[in-house]
Amino acid sequence: MTGQGSTRMTDFRGCNVRACAAICPETQLTLAVNEPAPSAYPSVPPGALAVAVGAPIAGWVVWLHSRNRAQQTRLAAAAARSHEISRYQMMGDREFEEALAFLCARDGCAHAQPVGRTGDLGADVIAFAPDGRKIVLHAKRYVPTNKVIGPELQKFGETCFSVHGAHVAAIVTTSTFTKQAQQYGAHLGIRLFDADALAAWSSRTGPAPWH
Repeated sequence: MTGQGSTRMTDFRGCNVRACAAICPETQLTLAVNEPAPSAYPSVPPGALAVAVGAPIAGWVVWLHSRNRAQQTRLAAAAARSHEISRYQMMGDREFEEALAFLCARDGCAHAQPVGRTGDLGADVIAFAPDGRKIVLHAKRYVPTNKVIGPELQKFGETCFSVHGAHVAAIVTTSTFTKQAQQYGAHLGIRLFDADALAAWSSRTGPAPWH
C-alpha cells in the first residue's frame, strides 16, 4: 500500500467490519481475498469494504493501514471484542444463558445456573456474587440491529427485585440499548450490559455485571 503510515496484516476472520471500522474511522481497511470468499460474497475485490459492512469476515484477511501504532492497537482491540461477541451471537438462546452462567461461575459466583424457561418472569440466570448478593440476569441474544427497548426494561423491572429478590439485576445483550431503555435502566437501578460490555467481561478486560 502507498502513503505515509504503517501497514500490517491481521487475521480478523469471524470479526465484524463495522465494529472494527467504528473504533478507528481514520484507518483505512483493505480486504484481501486469500481464501475462497463466502458464497454470499462471490467476488469481493480488494478494498470493497462496503460490501462486507456489518458482516463477519469469513475467509478474508484485513490489511490495516494506520497512521501510527496506537491506532493499530485500538483497531486490533476492536477486532478482538468483535470476535468475542460473534461467538455469543451464534449461540441459541439456551446456550447463551448457559454461557452467562458459566461466566458468573468463572468469576467466583456461587450456585450460578441458567433458569430461563416459559414463565420465568425475566430471570434467565441466577447466581450469588462472592460477597453474597443475589444476581439476576435477563439474557437478550439479539442481532446488532435489534436493540433492547424500553418496554423490555420495564417488564424486567417489575419482577427482578420484587419477585426474584435481586440485589443486582442486569440485562445482558449481544446488541445495544435504545435511549429510552437506558433511561429506564438508570431509573429502575437495572444494570445494562451491551455487546461491548459483554465482550469485555468475557475476555476479562472489563468488569462483571455485579462490580
